[in-house]
Amino acid sequence: MQIKKYIALTLKEAASQMKKELGDEAIVLSTRIIDDDPRYGDKRVFELTAGIEDDYDRTAIESKPKSKASSLDRAQDKRYANELKDLSEKIFTPQKETKTRQHNTAAAATPKPIPQKQPAATATQRPSSKPKQSLDALERELKEVSDTLIQREVHRRITEAIINQLRKYSDFLQPSNIDNYVISTISSMIPVSSFEVQKKQKTKVIALVGPTGVGKTTCIAKLAVISKILHNLNIGLVSLDTFRLGAIDQLKIFSEISNIELRVAYEPQEIPNLLAGFKKKDIVFVDTAGRSQNNAELLKDTKKFLSYLKADDIYLVLSATSTTKHALDVAEKFKVLNYNGIVFTKLDEAVSFGNILNLAVNYNIPVTYLTNGQVIPDDIIAADSEFIANMIYTGKISK
Repeated sequence: MQIKKYIALTLKEAASQMKKELGDEAIVLSTRIIDDDPRYGDKRVFELTAGIEDDYDRTAIESKPKSKASSLDRAQDKRYANELKDLSEKIFTPQKETKTRQHNTAAAATPKPIPQKQPAATATQRPSSKPKQSLDALERELKEVSDTLIQREVHRRITEAIINQLRKYSDFLQPSNIDNYVISTISSMIPVSSFEVQKKQKTKVIALVGPTGVGKTTCIAKLAVISKILHNLNIGLVSLDTFRLGAIDQLKIFSEISNIELRVAYEPQEIPNLLAGFKKKDIVFVDTAGRSQNNAELLKDTKKFLSYLKADDIYLVLSATSTTKHALDVAEKFKVLNYNGIVFTKLDEAVSFGNILNLAVNYNIPVTYLTNGQVIPDDIIAADSEFIANMIYTGKISK
């Protein structure tokens, strides 16, 4: 794949440059905003990264005179291809990296692997009871763990359950491994599910629902791009969001620059015919209007659209910046839409992640994806329980 970047004052202008040079077969790999670019008088500009298959006939490109910069272009193409490979691994490979909580007294040692199964103790292998001094030290460690979890906004009841679980393995706990046991315990409490991206005989329909402003449209753009680029699937987009000013325009611009077909349904009855036109698509992503969880009438309106849609999966999109009380309220009141997965957005804006654990314990709905920025499609991560547990405990997003 040949990969190039285009910079312009508007996204449309960058997309126009892309189509002029690479043609209509080009696909958008990512977009981002660059503030204060000196090449444009310190103005805000848009950077668009696009790609096109190597075997595509690009007569106009090849007819251009070669220059000394051609070797540099080739080096850039190779670098961007490697970036695309890394992106694929990040999005579709579970995040197994786990880091220990940092101690104030000394730098933390390299963490040992998180135990996949808690060690079973028998009469022959169980160590002798620890002396009182060791038990006191363990309780101090557990108190530190408890304080850390509370600070991360994990509910006190859940924190107590984690501590009680750790006490069952007190004979095996040491200062050097307690963090691993904590993360393993948290991990066991977080259900996750993988996003199936593959060709099937029947078109798969996936709808995203949630409150206003949580990033549903951006999340759909990311899922659509990675499904098309990384898995070469035929993708369709449907917008049901005729409620919010400019919502369709936002998705329309994305569909144009990424060459993904978009259709809009203004009434529920339009959906069957609309989907019939998408019967050759592998996946259809559906963007719904943001709804307040306190507006029961608008939720019923969304439910009516979904009843015609007959989606295979419905994901509830929640912002990681929400308080636990707000997230639980949304999760409860959106149950009327029968969602079967959760996407947490805006990790990069959150100050703690205990609300993810609180929601997981209360509702046991699997987490499917996490997003941590606006860049399409880079800032999205496949949900993995150990990755999320580490993020909750340390308060940091592992890189």
